[in-house]
Amino acid sequence: MGKNWAITIGINGYRNLQRLNYAKRDAESVRDYFHQDLRFEQIYHFSDDSPPIPQDFGDALDSHPTFATLRRFLRVRFEEPFLRAGDNLWFFFAGHGVRYEDRDYLMAIDGDPGDVISTAISLHYVTERLRRCGADNVVLLIDACRSTSGRRDGVGVGEEKQQGVITLFSCSPRESSYEIEELQQGAFTHALLASLRLEGEGNCATVERLYHRLRHTVPELSQRYQKPRQTPYGFIEPPTKLHLILLPRQATLSDIQTLKMDAYRAETRQELAQAKQLWLRVLAVSGADSEAVEGIERLARVSATPIAPPPPVPQVPSVVPSRSGQTPPAAPPKPPTFTFDVITVDAQGRETSRKQRQAEYFTKELGKGVRLDMVSVPGGSFQMGSPKQEAERRDSESPQHLVKVAAFWMGKYPVTQSQWRVVAALPKVQHDLNPDPAKFKGNDRPVENVNWLEAVEFCDRLSAKTKQPYRLPSEAEWEYACRAGTITPFHFGETITPDLANYDGNYTYGSGPEGKYREQTTDVGSFPANALGLYDMHGNVWEWCLDQWHNNYEGAPIDGSPWIIDNDNHSHFRLIRGGSWVNYPWDCRSAFRIAYSPGYRDGIFGFRVVCRAPRTL
Repeated sequence: MGKNWAITIGINGYRNLQRLNYAKRDAESVRDYFHQDLRFEQIYHFSDDSPPIPQDFGDALDSHPTFATLRRFLRVRFEEPFLRAGDNLWFFFAGHGVRYEDRDYLMAIDGDPGDVISTAISLHYVTERLRRCGADNVVLLIDACRSTSGRRDGVGVGEEKQQGVITLFSCSPRESSYEIEELQQGAFTHALLASLRLEGEGNCATVERLYHRLRHTVPELSQRYQKPRQTPYGFIEPPTKLHLILLPRQATLSDIQTLKMDAYRAETRQELAQAKQLWLRVLAVSGADSEAVEGIERLARVSATPIAPPPPVPQVPSVVPSRSGQTPPAAPPKPPTFTFDVITVDAQGRETSRKQRQAEYFTKELGKGVRLDMVSVPGGSFQMGSPKQEAERRDSESPQHLVKVAAFWMGKYPVTQSQWRVVAALPKVQHDLNPDPAKFKGNDRPVENVNWLEAVEFCDRLSAKTKQPYRLPSEAEWEYACRAGTITPFHFGETITPDLANYDGNYTYGSGPEGKYREQTTDVGSFPANALGLYDMHGNVWEWCLDQWHNNYEGAPIDGSPWIIDNDNHSHFRLIRGGSWVNYPWDCRSAFRIAYSPGYRDGIFGFRVVCRAPRTL
């Protein structure tokens, strides 16, 4: 079992800034949770009146959170490694933060806003020192935006990305974080501790589940106690740390299996140090796991015996083969078309053009008066991923690479609730389907609250009924269809507006405008289509793809096929694309990618189907 050490800092009595009410209490609550519930081996606690800290070497340490004390502690204690791979180091800060000269700073109790560089601790310096501890997992929990009015100042903190660590901020860079008098805590800390204490199904044992829960519960607290919106914001680097298990006692078999798959993948890429860390993580949760033991032993020999990559997974055929082997009949008449408007906006979100387009489609009758419209997506090539200059891009969106995609058909809209109900009533293939899973009801609203396995089951049932191969899109097919020939962050242009898509309109992308935040899904087709005639490709609901998660596009397929290592392993995280009604605009970009466990469902997850069948459909 790996070691857990922590640093907790909470400051109320600022000398040169507004006094806070509950930052000190927040840090004490987190310290007590680490000590009493998780049994951490060592906790360094700094607050207004905390006692000296006993150390494992030397004299007791002054715990008054002045600039000199905190700076010296970080410099001296982290000069040499004292933890190892498989261990964890947690850092919690509650107090004031400031953004200065494109850097994030945490304000010490004697911090001077008129002399930030000399009296505040750079967050970059904090992470640089913490990474020296030797642990391969460093978690930063930053609540650095507070004031006596109930608001915790520090707007802008969080824009600086901290490398090699897991960083969770109490609010986005454009928000403030709030103290709640009724709870005598900050909203973030209250939600954090409640989430970490969850037991059973839906617990927050992994980074992914903790982050996702905080993103939902903190805004709910803000609304309940009539505070302005506050949405936690995270930066997970590298992205595979989303899968890491923070609370081993609450981990599931699926969590462990995901770590194993990450370890195997790291080995196939010859990333041996990362593979070793992941196998040690597995052992930290399951000390006698034979695969992990074999993995560690294999790594000891791997320099002499390179690991071969797994065999390729057969792909879904692009056409239905003829059973007789004879030449197929001549192509049927050209399918019908529909007409739609395509809108383009400038960098400020102002409409610059509105052109009428047509697209081919076919309709599949599903029964009970419900139909499925499938739009033609012609084949072609495109640059997948984002350019380095694109605002808010992530490393996982690189390198940009040329992909050739064969023609296919894609759902005109995300699958709706009426379509879901009809198909859910068809005979089961592998998994049960709830006929009415959606949180936001409406026949023409997208079905949501469905996981990847259920989306695949929908495709399998639909295929069995129609005798044609329906499936989820590959990630490359999805981005190709979303872009519809564009190279801008959105198919609308350089920005996006709440008049064009359903997302959190309280936030802007680039020079675009703020607007309405609807806080729920909308009927499909409520916003303009892209140049292919596809609707809701940005926002409304995330859309599941076939692919398993990879950290970036190194080694990605260039033929539009799904990137799958082990098609029989359904524990591997699966890609979602497009953003949702709850997301920031930058999460809705054409290139943005993220992944979730295939068994995870929420009111933001939906999907649409594709097929590569002949036009006789």
